[in-house]
Amino acid sequence: MVPAPIELRSDNAAGAAPELIAALAAANTGSALAYGGDAETARLQEVVREVFEHPEATAFPVASGTAANSLSLATLCPPWGSVLCHESAHILVNECGATSMFGGGAVMKGVGGAHARIDPVALQRVLDTTNWGDPHHSQPSVLSFTCPSDLGTVYRPDDIAALTTIARDRGLRTHLDGARFANAVVANECAPADLSWRAGIDMLSLGSIKNGGVSTDAIVSFDPAVNEALTYRLKRAGHVASKMRFQSAQLVAHLDAGLWLRLARTSNDTMAALAEGLRSMGLEFLAEPQANMVFVRVGADAVPRLAAEGLLFYDMPDGVVRFVTSFRTTEAEVAEALARVRRALGR
Repeated sequence: MVPAPIELRSDNAAGAAPELIAALAAANTGSALAYGGDAETARLQEVVREVFEHPEATAFPVASGTAANSLSLATLCPPWGSVLCHESAHILVNECGATSMFGGGAVMKGVGGAHARIDPVALQRVLDTTNWGDPHHSQPSVLSFTCPSDLGTVYRPDDIAALTTIARDRGLRTHLDGARFANAVVANECAPADLSWRAGIDMLSLGSIKNGGVSTDAIVSFDPAVNEALTYRLKRAGHVASKMRFQSAQLVAHLDAGLWLRLARTSNDTMAALAEGLRSMGLEFLAEPQANMVFVRVGADAVPRLAAEGLLFYDMPDGVVRFVTSFRTTEAEVAEALARVRRALGR
């Protein structure tokens, strides 16, 4: 008999935090002006400015991280431009060309770097070898980071600041894909501002869904000059919700009083415990996990044995599996998961 499943596939699979369900219920009273003209959306702007310590920060609710990324980048990048990102970045590998579509053909270009983080030397090399002013070649226009990265590593604020300085010297705008931004903030033990606008970021894709949200992520703009263009792009793309109060209520509940960081700390802490147990078995990590995700090489023959133990995970190429913890992962589940891994591997 297969044991009861332990969810380690993705934080997307974890469901919603009770506080956000309660916020939706609380917002479901009376009537409110549509398309963002409601009190909850106005409150969201106040909360975002408080949380990010930025007097002009503006939040735009959207339905997904892909929408946040592609519409942010389309706003910052002209159609003849290119977006520079790491070779493994979600916007390059996993979003079906969404940025190029919304950006009118903007090109995506990968930049190398160990552990899924952009290397400053590699970035400088790309910029130095660009045919600037040559209409036969797309012009680098935006530098985009993923933090945490697609390998579960994080940039420090100083890392981002060093890279944005290189980018700004060539006139590039900057974007951060923060699908798990709260996890990165907790991992760095820093303020949200330190990992965003203070480090030189113009626009942030702020993830909520992976961290206990129900149905909305957000774009946070730190540059009022681009907000009008972003507003029109959102409407044309179908991301100006008529009943936006329900989107905004989720985000307010998530950000207000630090709930988002408490939830992220749970997923980071349980991953740290899981990683320590896996390390004690002598297993190889593709990168040291710094947030709530780890890629572990177990060997192709071990993958079905792990599945037979009731562990839910992503099976990657070359005998690698991906484990992701969430705000719902418990210490008891981690201990049981490690026991099952030992059984499956004969350790």
